[in-house]
Amino acid sequence: MSVDAVPGTVPPSRKVGAADLGIDLSDRDFWERPPAERHAVFDRLRRERPFAFFAEPEIPNLQVGPGYHAVTRYADLEAISCRPAVFCSGEGAVSIQDIPADLNEFYGSLISMDDPRHAKIRRIVAKTFTPRMLERVVDSVAGIVDDVLAGVRRKAAEGDGTFDVVADLAAPIPLRVICDMMGVPEEDRAMVLAKSNVILAGGDPELVENEEDPLTGVLMAGIELAALMERLAAERVREPTDDLTTALVTTDVDGERLSHQEIASFFILLLVAGNETTRNAISQGLLALQEHPDQRARWMADPSLTRTAVEEIVRWTSPVTWMRRTATRDGEVNGYRFAEGDKFLLFYAAANRDPEVFAEPHRFDLARDPNPHVGFGSKGPHFCLGAHLARRELAVTFAKVFEQLPDLEVTGPPARLRSSFVNGLKRLPARLTDAR
Repeated sequence: MSVDAVPGTVPPSRKVGAADLGIDLSDRDFWERPPAERHAVFDRLRRERPFAFFAEPEIPNLQVGPGYHAVTRYADLEAISCRPAVFCSGEGAVSIQDIPADLNEFYGSLISMDDPRHAKIRRIVAKTFTPRMLERVVDSVAGIVDDVLAGVRRKAAEGDGTFDVVADLAAPIPLRVICDMMGVPEEDRAMVLAKSNVILAGGDPELVENEEDPLTGVLMAGIELAALMERLAAERVREPTDDLTTALVTTDVDGERLSHQEIASFFILLLVAGNETTRNAISQGLLALQEHPDQRARWMADPSLTRTAVEEIVRWTSPVTWMRRTATRDGEVNGYRFAEGDKFLLFYAAANRDPEVFAEPHRFDLARDPNPHVGFGSKGPHFCLGAHLARRELAVTFAKVFEQLPDLEVTGPPARLRSSFVNGLKRLPARLTDAR
C-alpha cells in the first residue's frame, strides 16, 4: 500500500461516479435491500470502480457538500486508516455532510478528533479502563445475560411463545452493561435507550419524531443524554463511587482531566460504539445462525470455536458500515489521485468481503482463521477502544443462548434499519419452541 502526499504535485481526483453501473450508495432505499444484494453491489464496485464518487444525500437543514469517494477495497481502506495526518477524522467521521465543529466533536467524541487532542483524550480514557475496572465489567456480563435470557423465557412462557430478538434480547444486554459501567440509575435507562436509537436512526422515519427535520431530533436526543451525564459527573465529584463515571472525572494525565462535557460526549460514543454495535452483532449473529443451521450446530457442539466464531460474526455483520475521512492535502493512494478536501467513506462492510483478503468471503465460516476483519476499525489510532469488552459480551451471550435458549427459532424476516451508517435491525421475530 502506498500514500504519496506531496503538495502541489498531484492532479485533481478523477471523481468517476457509478451511475452507469446503476449504483447510488446515497439512495436511502439501497440500505433496505437484503445484505446479499448490497454485497453484490460492493463486489462490483471493488472490481470496476473502487473509488466511485457519489453525490451526498440531502439532509434537511444541512448544506449538501461536494460528494464523497466510496472506499470498498481492503487495501485502500487500510492505507487510508494508517495515515491519519493525510486522511483526518476531525472534519467529520460519522457524518457525510460537514456539520459545525462543536457538534461534530460532541457527537463523535474520540472518533471525530485528530491528534494532538485525540491522543490526549484517548490517553485519559484509556487510563480509566484499568484491568480491575475491565475485569469487574466483564464479570458482570454473565449475570446480565442470565437475567435477560430468563426474561425472554418468562415472556415466551407467559404468552404464545413469541418474542422480539432485538427488543427483548439483543438491546437490553449491551445497554445494561454500559449503564452499569457508567453508574446510570435504573430510572434513566429507558430514556438512554430511546435517545440512542434516535441518534443512530439514520433518518429512519420509524425512529425519528419528524422525518422532515431529523437533525433537530438528533440534537435534542444528544442534549438529553449530555444533561444526564453532566448530572452524574457532578454527583461523582461530590460522592465518588466505583464506576467508570467516577474514574473519568477523577483521572488526570499530565495534569489534565476531562471536562463534564467531554465525559458526556464520551458517553454518547459509548452508546454508539458499545451499545448499538454489540446489539446489532447479537441480533444479526442470531439471524445468521438461523440461516446457517450447520454452523449453529457446529458451534453448539464445540464451544472451543467461540474465539473464531465471534470474529466471524463481527466480520459477517459489520455493524458499523462506514466511517468518513477527509484529505488534508493532495496525494495518491494505491494509484488513485485525490485532492485536498476530498471526502472518503471507508466501507468496512465491503472490505470485510474482499476476496483479496478473505477466502470465499461470502461463506459464513465460524472456524475462519486468520480473520483480519475491520469490524472494529482498521489499523491506526481509531481502532475500537472497547473491542475486548465487545468480544466478551458476544462470547458470553452466544454461549448462554445455546445453553438456556437452545429452542430459539427465528420466525420471520427482520425489519432492517433504513440507515447507511449502522447495519442494524429494528425487529426480528422469534419464538421458543418449547414454550408453545
